[in-house]
Amino acid sequence: MLKRTPLYSTHQKLGGKLIEFGGWEMPVQYTSIVDEHLAVRNAAGLFDISHMGEISVSGSGAGDFLNSLFTNNIRKLTAGQGQYTLMCNERGGVIDDLYAYCLDPNNFLIIINASRIDEDVAWLQSQWATFARRDEVQLRNVSDQFGAIAVQGPKVAKFIPEIFPEKAVNAVVTDLKKNQIAQFKFEGEPVYVARTGYTGEDGFEIVTVPELLIPIWNKLLEAGQPFGLKPCGLGARDTLRTEVCYPLYGHELDEATTPIEAGVGFFVAMDKGDFIGRSVLAEQRANGTKKKLVAFKMTDKSAPPRPHYPIWSSGPEASKIGEVVSGTQSPSLSVGIGMGYVPPEFGKVGTAIEIEIRGKRSAAAIVKKPIYQKS
Repeated sequence: MLKRTPLYSTHQKLGGKLIEFGGWEMPVQYTSIVDEHLAVRNAAGLFDISHMGEISVSGSGAGDFLNSLFTNNIRKLTAGQGQYTLMCNERGGVIDDLYAYCLDPNNFLIIINASRIDEDVAWLQSQWATFARRDEVQLRNVSDQFGAIAVQGPKVAKFIPEIFPEKAVNAVVTDLKKNQIAQFKFEGEPVYVARTGYTGEDGFEIVTVPELLIPIWNKLLEAGQPFGLKPCGLGARDTLRTEVCYPLYGHELDEATTPIEAGVGFFVAMDKGDFIGRSVLAEQRANGTKKKLVAFKMTDKSAPPRPHYPIWSSGPEASKIGEVVSGTQSPSLSVGIGMGYVPPEFGKVGTAIEIEIRGKRSAAAIVKKPIYQKS
């Protein structure tokens, strides 16, 4: 039985085409992926992200506990700040990539991937059980107590104050800087609002109790309509994140792939002390890796590249060198784009490669990340 978010009936009323995703029944699109994608790039888009998981970690030992598990340095966060980070196994493979928010020095809200909730909770609980100061750490899976909405795009800041007109900590909602979070009120009830997103555009993510999701969604639709806001599904979310080379668990990231190989080593703080997977990541940073995540753009006319399509070297001695992990037709650039893993010697920007699409090899080239950049 697929799980449904509190916005399920709303998606039905709006004509959303529903599919299975990570055990959830979610809208893949409402009108078309291209329409929704371009709405986010040029105006605004509204996403149901209630399938994501939430973990509460609190207590005087919470920060030290999380720093022993996460790659980024959570001690750099002050109250109201968040950071992208990863959680690795002993081999340096990624258990999940996630967002960690510091609500106060002893209280953290962790946002995790929908498809990884059970694995993440089991891993966190097993690590907590062996943590020397576990009596100073309270770990709770609060995924069923929260839902979330993302509103993304360059025009969002023009209408979101209508939804949250009251100040929080002497600041209005548009005073939030990137990666900041604060608690605002909606109809008198507390709501977390963070200036974060997964599209490469400015935007906000709203985390609240399930009962408030439909009224907040409807209020956002109403306020955003004059600015071109459209409800958006998972299809546009995927094309948007692929254009800006944001990783998706199960594609760019998995338990056999490290953050260094995946090109997110910036979020690995080697100077903070020990954490699970650190020795493997330090060795890779010093000596290199056997595979590298690259971005590419098709240079031949072809059908769009898709995950698992073979990547070939170019030229008379061409051989299979890797595999596409994410691929699509870019609505912003009107060209096939993607990401894939290849040996590092093929990873230089400008390197000619070929993507095998339906049995035929088509020319492509390694490009700098992100593939799409705002002009």
